[in-house]
Amino acid sequence: MSKPSDVFDRDREWAALDRFVSAERPGATLGLVYGRRRQGKTYLLEALCETAGGVYIAALEQSPAQNLARVADAYRRARGGAGLVVFGSWEEALSAVLSLGEDASAPTLVVIDELPYLLRGAPELPSVLQALLSPRSAAATRSRTRLVLCGSALSTMEGLLAGGAPLRGRATLELMVHPFSYRDAARFWGTAHDPVLSMLLHALVGGTPAYREMCGNAPSSVAEIDEWATTTLLDPASAMFREGNTLLAEEARIADAAVYFSVLGAIARGATRRVEIAAATGRPEGALAHSLSALADARLIAPLADAFKLRRTTYHIAEPVLRLHQLVIAPHEGRLVRHRAGEVWAEVADTVSAQVYGPHFEHLARTWCAEHASQETLGGTPSRVAPTVVACREHRERHELDVVVLEKKVQARERVVALGEAKWRTVTFGVSHLARLEHCRDLLGADGAKLLCFSKEGFSPALVDASRTRPDVELIDPSRLYGGE
Repeated sequence: MSKPSDVFDRDREWAALDRFVSAERPGATLGLVYGRRRQGKTYLLEALCETAGGVYIAALEQSPAQNLARVADAYRRARGGAGLVVFGSWEEALSAVLSLGEDASAPTLVVIDELPYLLRGAPELPSVLQALLSPRSAAATRSRTRLVLCGSALSTMEGLLAGGAPLRGRATLELMVHPFSYRDAARFWGTAHDPVLSMLLHALVGGTPAYREMCGNAPSSVAEIDEWATTTLLDPASAMFREGNTLLAEEARIADAAVYFSVLGAIARGATRRVEIAAATGRPEGALAHSLSALADARLIAPLADAFKLRRTTYHIAEPVLRLHQLVIAPHEGRLVRHRAGEVWAEVADTVSAQVYGPHFEHLARTWCAEHASQETLGGTPSRVAPTVVACREHRERHELDVVVLEKKVQARERVVALGEAKWRTVTFGVSHLARLEHCRDLLGADGAKLLCFSKEGFSPALVDASRTRPDVELIDPSRLYGGE
């Protein structure tokens, strides 16, 4: 099936869904599609149903009886619209849905969206489906229905196929819809012509598709980003103003929001290790396990292991909107609701640069190495890309490295193929910074490793000259980050 022209990107997701729907294998099959809200799952699945001639059923936050009636109405229309259809149980309803593919000349697609709404009133649904899809059932032997279950509550959806869950082993598709990558987000927002603007925008709102509509027009230049932030992100009348609160409220595992907000706030302000988060929140380190796990499962934070000490894990905000909320909106909400956004934004300029833009630039540098840099650039094929801290007796300090690229070949030890530093602030990357990287390379014993210099502001003439005769030195500016390898 050709992807409709109005579905931006999502080529991999469309291909996976196409394979699932079009598979000629006999018997009904089950697929799961999930991801955080506002990623475009519904848009994608509605387009799929229109293209494949499928049946789309959206559950609502209402009683089980009302949702049963919605399923019955969808089934009636799929059968031609004649007569009255009433289902007395979910077993009867799902059995009827699975029967839509019986005696069909081609596979029949059925999508049930917002499944968690159904599970609240009918927790038996997974067990019912398990029985209906058993190997010798009517659905497995006579139907060619392709049933897709979709939802936004990540822990709920992932739990459907976990461990001893009833549906484990029944699904042939498990597709998670992620935010757009930083390069795709630049194209989606129409800012790909300006890599620095694209970086700023991505650092503030990330790659969630729906945010473009919620924000209105994107700024057209770097010079407009500050005014855009104050009139869009920091305006109490904007749909984006309380998005940081909403993201947390949508996850079922998160009950006491205050505890989780305190953890998010600590991480956003730079307390990235577990012991630092405990100190910042005033809670015992052992009491953080559930909070960190729930936030990571919801893809709101991301654990990042040290390049060499795998147990030395740091935590980073995975959703930029949450970082902005914790650092700017929540601490100054009283003034923002009094329409003092311009004043607040000017005051927090250094904080935004150091704790929003800077860390995000480091993240993009690691992402570029993992996803876009060529083997020639890195001197090998990356198996892991991570930060690290290198102890130095000579200088009696610890050198932080933003990027360490490691390669692991079969029956060979993991080796460092490249290491680098990402500089966001208004300083050009010079030969002194290169000398620091060379020193770190010596401390790591990584002879021959490439030295990666990431800089927003560019590079000194001396460094540019040196790079021309140094095959071990790579200069990566925003243009290369967004368009090169």
